Amino acid sequence: MTPGTRQTADAGATSQTAMITTPHWQASEAGAAVLKRGGNAIEALVAAGAALSVLYPHFCGLGGDAVWMVSDADGNVRSFLGIGQSARNIDGITAIPSRGPGSTLTSACLVDSWERVLAHSTSAWAGKERLSGLLDDAIRIATDGFTVSSSQRFWHEFRRDELGEWPGFAAIFTGSGIQRQSDLARSLSAIARHGAREFYEGELGARIAGGLAEIGSPLTAADLAVTRTREDTPVSLRYRDLTLFAPPPPTQGLTTLGIMGILEHLDMAWFDFLGSAYYHRLIEGVKQAFLDRHRIADPDFAASSLAEALLDPEWLRTKADAIDPARAMPWPQPHRHGDTAFLAAVDDKGRAVSLLQSTYFDWGSGVVVGDTGILWQNRGAAFSLDPSSPNRLEPGKRPFYTLNPGMALKDGRPHLLYGTQGADGQPQTLALLISLLADHHLDPLAALSRPRFLLGQTFSDSRHTLKIESNVGADAIGSLSAMGHVVSGIDAFSQLGGQAGIIKIGAQGRLAGAHDPRSDGGAIGL
Repeated sequence: MTPGTRQTADAGATSQTAMITTPHWQASEAGAAVLKRGGNAIEALVAAGAALSVLYPHFCGLGGDAVWMVSDADGNVRSFLGIGQSARNIDGITAIPSRGPGSTLTSACLVDSWERVLAHSTSAWAGKERLSGLLDDAIRIATDGFTVSSSQRFWHEFRRDELGEWPGFAAIFTGSGIQRQSDLARSLSAIARHGAREFYEGELGARIAGGLAEIGSPLTAADLAVTRTREDTPVSLRYRDLTLFAPPPPTQGLTTLGIMGILEHLDMAWFDFLGSAYYHRLIEGVKQAFLDRHRIADPDFAASSLAEALLDPEWLRTKADAIDPARAMPWPQPHRHGDTAFLAAVDDKGRAVSLLQSTYFDWGSGVVVGDTGILWQNRGAAFSLDPSSPNRLEPGKRPFYTLNPGMALKDGRPHLLYGTQGADGQPQTLALLISLLADHHLDPLAALSRPRFLLGQTFSDSRHTLKIESNVGADAIGSLSAMGHVVSGIDAFSQLGGQAGIIKIGAQGRLAGAHDPRSDGGAIGL
């Protein structure tokens, strides 16, 4: 492979051959090693994602899920939804706590997704790598230990008053120094020896089921056994000269595309991306799309025509026409928490993969399952007990899902890979990034370095205000306030702004990529 570059503080990575980006350098290096030995983009992200499951336990892990967007060089895009389903036995559940044992209502599908995407790699891309070898770096890092990242340190400190209430947590996770996870290393080694289904139906699966039973989770061995990744057709929308792709329901991919469909009518390229008029239109487009987000639910339990309705061109035009260019619409709407990790890769054949993996909230449920070292997700907290809600809790149902990694084609071939951590912030950040890339032609690192905004409540602020990073400038903040936005500033490059990543495939296959300056990682070009 021809030499590439590694992202620096003032420049993104470039390459003519292959590239990977993740929020932690050791994960990026694990994936880059696979690309360097001739592996493909799927194989590289399995290795990187497994490493990240160790390195970023506050955002993702074996006890969580994953959503994949996969494309060959000819633009054949597929979604792989590694989303766990609710327990079959939910009788007697009268409350859904956001943390602790009562939030462990859904199975975990990340590990199964590795097997499913590797099967696609083998059958469609002639992939040679096997799961056993791709887990080597993750096992080594868990065994030998790693220096706690600045992101983990932030979220450990942020939750310091809650950590003592989480079963098994304090004995494993730390906020500084070196962290080792010997129990997790043994679990990963069992998966490497016996395959992904060991997590669900093998001896490890039995230990997981036993650990869940000990904490009072309704999940059983039978629930684990039926957990499977689904291959599905992504949803898509035209924006300028791009075709944007997002995963289908139950993810909020429809929301991201809805925002972009609204912005298509607002001539975003005409507005200075440094100014308040630009941000105002972005924010108001988010509000209009979020008004419909509550309708998204597991299509096995809800209307199958939702995508056609929410992405209908006339509906989106109506939404755009409802935006007052000089005045903010009042905004108190329900808030959804969530954290996740974004990874992307392009290989030397031009095949592209965009991936998000998550345990929902930072640190998931907070519950470590038995002696497995596995921190379980709290994705069940996304369900509702309101019988009229499309997202009401039902047996075997997948919850509304915040994860929506994205991909854009240009002239029928992969052109942009993008995604971000941040629950409600995901569609907001993605809309900003796509506009900066498509309307204003910024390079990936420049786009990722622009000020972010978050609408409504956040982890640290329960007020229904517009949180915006201070480096947007006092003039813009003053103008937004004059328009009626109730603004509260957050620090420039705040951890609350999320961690996003981008790879751009340009003319003659030139690659440019970066991961967020707010993260602990970056892009590596080969």
